[in-house]
Parts: sequence; C-alpha cells; structure tokens
Amino acid sequence: MQFGIFSIADITPDPVTGKIATEHERLRRVVEMATLAEQVGLDVFALGEHHNPPFVTSSPTTTLGFIAGKTSRLLLSTATTLITTNDPVKIAEDYAMLQHLSEGRVDLVMGRGNTGPVYPWFGQDIRQGINLAVENYHLLHRLWTEDVVDWEGEFRTPLQQFTATPRPLDGVPPFVWHGSIRSPQIAEQAAFYGDGFFHNNIFWPPRHTKQMVDLYRQRFEHYGHGTADQAIVGLGGQFFARDNSQDAVREFRPYFDNAPVYGHGPSLEDFTRETPLTVGSPDQVIERYLGMRDVVGDYQRQLFLVDHAGLPHQTVLEQIEILGTRIVPVLRRELDALRPAHVPDGPTHAALVAARDAALAADGEKPHSDAYRFGTGDNWTGLTAEGGEEARRQVMLRERRAQQRLADAPAGQELAGSAGSSSSDDAPSAASDE
Repeated sequence: MQFGIFSIADITPDPVTGKIATEHERLRRVVEMATLAEQVGLDVFALGEHHNPPFVTSSPTTTLGFIAGKTSRLLLSTATTLITTNDPVKIAEDYAMLQHLSEGRVDLVMGRGNTGPVYPWFGQDIRQGINLAVENYHLLHRLWTEDVVDWEGEFRTPLQQFTATPRPLDGVPPFVWHGSIRSPQIAEQAAFYGDGFFHNNIFWPPRHTKQMVDLYRQRFEHYGHGTADQAIVGLGGQFFARDNSQDAVREFRPYFDNAPVYGHGPSLEDFTRETPLTVGSPDQVIERYLGMRDVVGDYQRQLFLVDHAGLPHQTVLEQIEILGTRIVPVLRRELDALRPAHVPDGPTHAALVAARDAALAADGEKPHSDAYRFGTGDNWTGLTAEGGEEARRQVMLRERRAQQRLADAPAGQELAGSAGSSSSDDAPSAASDE
C-alpha cells in the first residue's frame, strides 16, 4: 500500500502568531516537505492546482519537476489536475515530459477542482463541468495511447494527424486516478477506463465515502477490468498528532477554529467525529485509519493533508516525521498483511510496464519497442512507414483487447442482449449517469 502527503500550498496567516509566509517561502517549504517525505519513508507527494490567491500551485509540473531532481524514490502526483480547464494536449505533453525526467515516478489525479471562477478565466462554462471532464479525458487517453490522433469534439479545435510529444515513457502512460467527492459520473468514468478512483474525503462522513467507492467498484467489475475488490482506490485524510491526545487537541484547536475552509463552523469535536480528521496520539491516528478498510475494503493509496490552516512550517515537518516513522510503518504492516493476494498493490510505472509486457506475451505479440518511429520534414513531422505500421498494429491490438474484455463483462452481455447492434461503437459512455 502507498502512503504519502498532499498539499494545496495555501498561504494562510498563523492564527497564533500572526505570521504569514511569502510566496517564495511557501514554495520552498513545499519542496522541503516533499524531500522530507522521502527521507522518512513515505511513498507519495501530491500537489494541487489552483490559479488564484491564496495558493501558489498554478504550475504543478514545474514544482514536481524540481522535486523530482531532489528525490530518487518518491512518487510524484497531483491533487488535482484540472481536466476541465486545461488543454488535454498540454496535459499529455507536460506530464509525459515529467514522466521521462522523473524516470516514471509520476501519476495524476484528474478532477474539476473546487473554484468556480476558474472556468471563465480559461474560457470555459462551469455548467459544462462534467461534459468537459468526460470529453477532455477521452482525448487525453487517446493522445497517450495512439501515436497519431484525429479528433473533433465540442470543446476544443479539431486535431488532424496530431502526435503528442514526448511519447509516454516505455510506451506506458502515467497512471490516472479520477478524483471526485460527490459526482457519480466521475466514478463511472474511472470505472469505464479501468483507472483509479480517488475520494478525497477530508470533509465527508464515512458513509458517503463508502457509497462513492462502492459505486466505482461495481462499475469497474461491470466493464470487465477485474473483480470489484481489485479496483484501484485512493483516499484523502488529515491528522494532527502529539505524544498525548490532550497536547494535540490544545495545539491544533486554534488552527482548526480559524481555518479558512472549516473554521467558525462545526466544533473540532464534531468535525473529528464525522470526518476522517483525527487529532490525538499516533496510536489514535493508527486506529482510525486502520478502520478505513472496514469502510471501503482493501485500498491502494492513503494521502494526508498536513500543512493547512497556517500551521508553522516546523510543526508541519514534525507531523511528516511522526507520520513516516510512527504511524505509516504500523498501517503499512497491518493493511498489507490483510490484503488478499489477488488484490493489487498501489500502481507504479514498473508494475504497469510488467503488466503490459505480460499481456503482449500472452497474446503472442512481439515485445514493445522504444525505437523512434517518426520522420521529419521541413515543416511537418509524421510516422515513418515502419512507425505507421507499428502504430496501426498497436491500435488494432488495443481495440481487440477492449472488445474481448467487454464481450466477457456484464457490460458486454447487456449489449449482446439488447435489440441494437453489439458493435464496439455501442460501448457504454463514461458520460453515463447510471
């Protein structure tokens, strides 16, 4: 199982001291958090994306690329990447570039974000949020899995014979999680593609999290990607820990009471009872998060928010050290021991490459080749003859696998029993509300 931290890099005044970081200080502190996370044995660092104050996360790939150069093992992710307002072409190219430079240590959480005004800032309509998420990801998926793409949709200019560069490392795109806290259409989208589903449930009661994860698991199996318990699930969380719970509550209370999001609302006691926020000793945090398995089943990734509400940077670093040295080792040991052998571990580039190679071998196909497949003219680039043949072969192979998977799945059986055609064009849409 993978454990880590995520940050949205907000600049919030410390309610105790009144101190407030500069943008430069906050960015440097984000980097320090990530490097410490690796040092104390955490697996993942994820960074949000916002385009408004008080956040300094407008360019996640720049920050994550810098962190990649200072780390060697840490998985780099997002929390989230705005699939609705970013151009899918730019996402495809930026994150493939980061994938190469980090030696495969990157994945993404796709989401719509929680800042309504961002839509018109980038020329979009918030009323089209779900449709943008569906169409833009469909294009992104094709850009990463097809060497040459012809595309025409509703929300961007058409593409003709377009190749996103660089191509994904080892021919395997970064793993994608679809993040949502309340939209069943996004859980459906994650299941349709066989991607991961990340429920950042830091403000929600466990019963709501269970409903969303259960829906995703059911639809994952429906589309033939595996059994429901093999679906790839990630959760958000937050904690504040000291050696004894009284000290933790006393120290954290002024930060909770004045936090921009949940301050001046429910009491700390009410909020910790209804949501995953846990304020207490390391043992109390361990007990609370061991219980998440009872809510959602075996899952693959747990990320924690530790640097919000104006907490002093030194305190944040102390929380990361407590997490890595006293909390995660117990959670990892206990949860990994409980996970059945048929349930996958957290996704990594190496595991995705191995799965692809095993599938090629099982199909009797030749191994993947990284040979460069493109020729260059004065003002035009395209596939060589050999590259074009390989690209067509890959598309046909993917289509054949998808057709076979759907034919064997409940989704395909429903199509076969319907009055209409059972061609691949009738495959369920990720935009479905079912």
